[in-house]
Amino acid sequence: MQWTDLSAVAALLVVLNMAAGDRHSETADSWKQELLEWRERHAAELQKPDGWLSLAGLEWLAAGDNSFGAAADNKIRLTGTPGGYLGILQWKDDTVRLIAPPGGFPPDLLVSGAPATPQVLRTDADDDKHAVHMTIGTVNMYVIRRAERFALRVKDAKSEALREFHGLKWYEPDAAYRVTAKWIPYNPVNKTTLLNMTGTKYEAPVPGVAEFQLSGATYRLEPVLEDDPPKLFFILRDTTSTSTTYGASRFLYTGLPSGGVTQPGELQLDFNHLENPPCAYTAFATCPLPPAGNRLPIALPVGEQRYHE
Repeated sequence: MQWTDLSAVAALLVVLNMAAGDRHSETADSWKQELLEWRERHAAELQKPDGWLSLAGLEWLAAGDNSFGAAADNKIRLTGTPGGYLGILQWKDDTVRLIAPPGGFPPDLLVSGAPATPQVLRTDADDDKHAVHMTIGTVNMYVIRRAERFALRVKDAKSEALREFHGLKWYEPDAAYRVTAKWIPYNPVNKTTLLNMTGTKYEAPVPGVAEFQLSGATYRLEPVLEDDPPKLFFILRDTTSTSTTYGASRFLYTGLPSGGVTQPGELQLDFNHLENPPCAYTAFATCPLPPAGNRLPIALPVGEQRYHE
């Protein structure tokens, strides 16, 4: 081959390498931009009038009648709530019923957007999606069930946590913690027992395990399967929890594996999306703790850091 031909080949290789480098740079810039936009959306979700930062109370019910409102003689005193006597939550035979207080419901107390009436309140075990909301002024309340216990969850669009929100703290983005995991399905789906921070337990479906490598070592994480929309929910802990991240756990939500949850495939794990559980911001949340197998012996210095020092 003549010198001129070699020079042309070399020049072409330089151009191709430059193009490949540009594409790689564009991909990296796009990923980082998408991550930063996700962080902004995450902070905005927390600050919604009914987001996690709006939590203002968690009052456990006793068997029988539980009056609630601002008056001092209520069993559940909601200081600052408009209305001295809002209603009575009657827990009987594994059911919670809303009944009127003496003098009737306040006219501005709404249940599912309509004037309050006596009724049974839906309480699904460890699932609040279909809870019946009671609202008055800026306050939004609903009954939750944790194992065999019931509680009144109180949110306020003017809560102290919302007023004092000071922004979230993050590690710098690091593409080394974006990994492709091997998805190993469980057929049939396993069940795991999760302990939450209130001391109660509940069972959740585990459809498989994600096996991945970091720094030459292999690790496994089991997710819980969630629906509406379908996604995988990883509850995990790593060694940064003793210093820079929330001590109990962090959460990671992902899409489904390449072949669905029932078939072997691949799953993208981007640990830059690790986020704090609601309990990291407020004492009024109930959060699941990571199962033993999801307590990693390595550091994941990416994602969200501690909110409170």
